[in-house]
Amino acid sequence: MALARIRRGESGMNYWPGFVDALSTLILSIIFLLTVFVVMQFYLQQDVANKNSALSHLNAQVAYLGQLLSMEKADNSQLKDQVAQLRANLASVETERKEAQSAADTAQAAAAAAQSKVTELSGQLESAKQDSAAAQNKVTDLTAQLEGEKKSSAAAAGRVAELSGRLEGEEKISADALAQVETLNRQLTELRTQLTALSQTLDAAKKKNQDSQKRIADLGQQLNLALAEKVNELTRYRSNFFGKLREILGDRPDIRVVGDRFVFQSEVFFDSGRADLKPDGRLELDKLAGVLLDLQKTIPEDLPWVLRVDGHTDVRPVTGFFKSNWDLSAARSISVVQYLISKGVPPPRLVAAGFGEFQPIDPGNTEDAYRRNRRIEFKLTER
Repeated sequence: MALARIRRGESGMNYWPGFVDALSTLILSIIFLLTVFVVMQFYLQQDVANKNSALSHLNAQVAYLGQLLSMEKADNSQLKDQVAQLRANLASVETERKEAQSAADTAQAAAAAAQSKVTELSGQLESAKQDSAAAQNKVTDLTAQLEGEKKSSAAAAGRVAELSGRLEGEEKISADALAQVETLNRQLTELRTQLTALSQTLDAAKKKNQDSQKRIADLGQQLNLALAEKVNELTRYRSNFFGKLREILGDRPDIRVVGDRFVFQSEVFFDSGRADLKPDGRLELDKLAGVLLDLQKTIPEDLPWVLRVDGHTDVRPVTGFFKSNWDLSAARSISVVQYLISKGVPPPRLVAAGFGEFQPIDPGNTEDAYRRNRRIEFKLTER
């Protein structure tokens, strides 16, 4: 037995337990790194999903702004070129976002494949470790048997030779197991390199997505500026229209300006309960039509403006031809619109609306309140 211990010490086979422990520690470290990578991948995917949701919301806003912008029809060729460039940039950003999403999906699939490969290699490594341990035990048993046979008698020489051959075979198996372990180590190193490349690809995709978000925000801001310019332009023409109309109509108690509207008392145009224009009302509308036709010559053709004519009544029930105050208010606004058309105002620039008694400006129940609520309003606005 002493001789066996001496021979085991000389062969250096105690190397295996330490090597297996070190290899196990390496595998656990790799599995831990893969776990961290998978967790990071999960949060990154959540972040990309949130960015995609925000991007969809922004895309919806951009689409809505684009519709408004198309309705406004840019006032000159320079603005049209700018809007076309903005839309082209938006399409480019959308394409880049899709590419970034595709790269992220590819990286995720590669990470899943890498994790599967690691699991497979871990199984192979465990099998190799078991083969190596079995070979080590077999070598130990054969060595002990060989020593026992040598001590027993010279007649066991044949047995010794047989056991020596088996021992060499087991040692060869052990060497093969070592070679397999080395191969697995090289494969694990290559896998770590692939994981590093995948991580870099994910970082690049995330940065590209952030750049796309920034460009979309810039495009939205430019669209808002373009829309603001169109609104300011229409406001300027509205001010000119009201200024000229105020000069022509003069200072009358039955005509006043309320906010962005010219308000005429219904008695200026109509008799009580009627929707036929009075002669005096036609004269006032002639003035209005003249101002509107002059203003039309200065407003660009692509500016989508309209003159809205709103009819209002008081709360008292209507009698006679009309079934309700709503019918009366609508009929009055239509009469005004038809007269303006007869004076040359283009129909696409006019809108007739009836509000009945549902938009009072004086909630009182006095005769003066009723009179104030019976009115025709003119508003220069967007189509």
